[in-house]
Amino acid sequence: MFCRVGISSFRRVALARSLSSTARQNMKVAVLGASGGIGQPLSMLFKQSPLISELSLYDIVLTPGVAADLSHIETPAQVKGYLEDGLDEALQGCDIVVIPAGVPRKPGMTRDDLFNTNATIVQKLSEAAAKNCPKAMLCIITNPVNSTMPIASEVYKKAGVYDPKRIFGVTTLDSVRANTFVAEAKGLDVRDVEVPVIGGHSGVTILPLLSQTNPSVKFTQEELEQLTDRIQNAGTEVVNAKAGAGSATLSMAYAGARFVFSLIGAMKGQSKNVVECTFVRSDVTEAPYFATEVQLGPNGAEVVKGMGELSDFEKEKLKEVLPELLKNIAKGDSFVNK
Repeated sequence: MFCRVGISSFRRVALARSLSSTARQNMKVAVLGASGGIGQPLSMLFKQSPLISELSLYDIVLTPGVAADLSHIETPAQVKGYLEDGLDEALQGCDIVVIPAGVPRKPGMTRDDLFNTNATIVQKLSEAAAKNCPKAMLCIITNPVNSTMPIASEVYKKAGVYDPKRIFGVTTLDSVRANTFVAEAKGLDVRDVEVPVIGGHSGVTILPLLSQTNPSVKFTQEELEQLTDRIQNAGTEVVNAKAGAGSATLSMAYAGARFVFSLIGAMKGQSKNVVECTFVRSDVTEAPYFATEVQLGPNGAEVVKGMGELSDFEKEKLKEVLPELLKNIAKGDSFVNK
């Protein structure tokens, strides 16, 4: 495995640096689904960042109001809101397109239950992005990511503009949760903790590599099982805690912003060693898409890294990951190709 020391430092300060740096970037970012529970806090984090010069907000309702509200914040980024008939205009000239649009999870729902509605939304938005800004980095947040990211990929293939390095399923929240839960369990400073999370972005497809935690820590078998289960089901923990009033929105907005800020830093060459775990086209396993640590660069996913040396516990868990993940991917592929 590669050294994570510099990477960890970049991750820890990425958000803070983006909010405090005086150096601005000529970067246009679109948020599709900007009026929703994730879209609004995500857009606010983007508006605060000097890494972004123009913020293009799209949704089917309320977007002009969200844009007007954000435009009063005393930062230089220009904000404009678009409703349904303005989708094409919203996407023109974008460097990065982020899609958090969709319906949220409710108690008792799995991410797979969201599929029919959210798959249609992602297909429509991906078609518009492929048409208007095919070279932009496309970041899919809409669940179920295991299926919606393949949908976006198939849309780009059909449009003849597919570049696997530029389409990402944003699984950063799994890493954020793993870092937090391990730090809590071991009494560590969370800013120093890095846990690679591989596989997919729902249930058993989420596989935290606790054996590769940095700094290195020891876990009992009970701790391994409890932490792995909590990381895999952390979304349900939030849904239940909100008692039906929503899903993970604030933490997802933070994680989405972290990924995009890392991506911008890599695109602009601000760091040569920017690594995030993300769901991308991959040949690491038999699954055509798989989340591992990915080195980001000017062209997107520059290097898709392997899994490293797995523990016996993780090898057994990987046997649960792949069948479910392959099924999720096939569902997304068939939705577009039916």
